[in-house]
Amino acid sequence: MSKRLDRTVFGRPEDAGNVMTHDEAMQLLMQWVENPRLQLHMKQVAHLMKCWAAERLQLGERDQYRWYIAGLLHDADWEKWPDEHCARIVEELERRHQDPEIIHAIAAHGPRHFGVMPVNDMDKMLYVFDELSGLIHAYSLMRPEGYAGMEVKGVMKRFREKKFAANVSREEILEACQLVGLPLEEVIEFIIPCQARVG
Repeated sequence: MSKRLDRTVFGRPEDAGNVMTHDEAMQLLMQWVENPRLQLHMKQVAHLMKCWAAERLQLGERDQYRWYIAGLLHDADWEKWPDEHCARIVEELERRHQDPEIIHAIAAHGPRHFGVMPVNDMDKMLYVFDELSGLIHAYSLMRPEGYAGMEVKGVMKRFREKKFAANVSREEILEACQLVGLPLEEVIEFIIPCQARVG
């Protein structure tokens, strides 16, 4: 079944700036996602998005929160409706009149799958962080010390091992990094300490 969304416009312009509260977002996540590993992945990506918005782009708290919500809910429909990922969460956020930029970022986090190209910083960084976050977390689980002392070269070694975290698309990671004009190593270096703070 195709997961292509077959559209490029999401949400309504008049809903710009509308963002659900953290409690509402967590309630949605907990209702839709039962797998604790998937919950953790979504929280890790959310934290990475917020950190990037704050540290690299110097965005204000309101925009940091918008980035956070895009990361937190990007895979909300994956567990219950894998064949409708990410149409279900897009439709739910549109129904709730959420900020169209958040909805577009979620729709664009897998352009090869959903047919929506990332166009702005939020879109692009969600695409960058999604797969790479998962690979780095998988690496942390095989290390007795977890994230402590993790180095970029260790992640790169696992990145080149196709059998390690085989479900993680190296091609998409490289494509995403190229889209934002960042070396893969630089993104990994940013992710390690930021993601380590999410348990």
